[in-house]
Parts: sequence; structure tokens; C-alpha cells
Amino acid sequence: MGRPQQVDVDALLHHARAIWVTEGMAAVTIRALSARSGVSNGAIYHHFSSRNHLLARVWAQEASAFRAFQRAEIQAARDSAGAEDAVVAAALATGGYAAVKDAAVRVLLGSRPDTVAPEGLPEELVKELRRHRASAAALIADLAEEVWGRSDETARRLMRHCVVDIPARIFMGARQPNDPLARYAIENAVRGVLAAGPPEES
Repeated sequence: MGRPQQVDVDALLHHARAIWVTEGMAAVTIRALSARSGVSNGAIYHHFSSRNHLLARVWAQEASAFRAFQRAEIQAARDSAGAEDAVVAAALATGGYAAVKDAAVRVLLGSRPDTVAPEGLPEELVKELRRHRASAAALIADLAEEVWGRSDETARRLMRHCVVDIPARIFMGARQPNDPLARYAIENAVRGVLAAGPPEES
């Protein structure tokens, strides 16, 4: 019997991320990963029980690294300026991180934690995805409370537009990662929304 194929799991995740970025999430399959990496299907299945498991691991890995970067940017802004600058820092973190890991940002901007179904995933990975969801929601609520003194649904939705939706739309359409004109547009759009504040809940 031949020796088992040695597998670098981080390299597999890197290859899967590359397929995701260049061809879309639907193109990330065990067969495609095997063709790109040179690792057999069986060896890949030894580490990832399903395509869904693979997708979830790629997303969780990228989300962890980005969230740490974003929180550092937010804290630096809080320490040197104030709450509104912290929100701007949160919004601009997408571009700042893209300058370092553009492929990772494109995975995150093109999907959300609930993109990957939890069925069939290892329990620890399910818990990790839930932690990412909870962490993102808590950050939005905290920023809304800091800036507006509100964390109701309307305030949270508006803050999400500032921190997630506006940066995603503008950076994804930019000519280059962390494009200066995109940063200018995002900062001024976000500051305008922050100044206007959320409307009263209907």
C-alpha cells in the first residue's frame, strides 16, 4: 500500500480562495480544488468532509483575519479621535485590508456568514461561524450606540450601511485595492450619514 499523500491544509485553502475570487463561489468544488492543487479527491475529503465544509473553512479563515485588522483600526481611531472617526475607520478598513490581501476581501465582500449552510459541518466550525455573525452584529450595535446613543433596529441597519454596504459597493467597483478616490467617497458618504443620523423608527 502506498504512503498517504501529504497535504498542506493552508495551501488547499489558498487554492480554494483563488478559485472563489477568479471564478466565483459556485466554481469552488472538490474536483476543481484537486485539479488546481494536485491533491487527490480522497486526500481532500480526508480534511474537508464536503464542499460546504471547504467553503465554510475558507470564509471563516478570511473573516477572522479581517475582523482582527478592522478592530485594530477602530481602536486606533477611538484612541486618537472619537466615535465618528471609529466608524469611518471601520468603513475604510475594507480598503486598507484589500491593500494587503485583496483576494481575501473579495471573498468576504462577495458573501456573508449565512452564505454557507451549517448542515453537515463540524460543530466547532458551526460555532465559529456563529461567533463571526455575533461579533459583526455586536460591532454594528456598539458603533450605533456610541455615535447616536441608539442601538434599535433602524440605527443598526443604518450603521450597517455605513460600515458594510457603502464600502463594499464602492471598493468592489474601484480600479484598484484601497483606491484613494474610493476612500474619499466612502469617508464623505459615511460622515454625511453619521451627521444626519437615523430616522425615528416607524
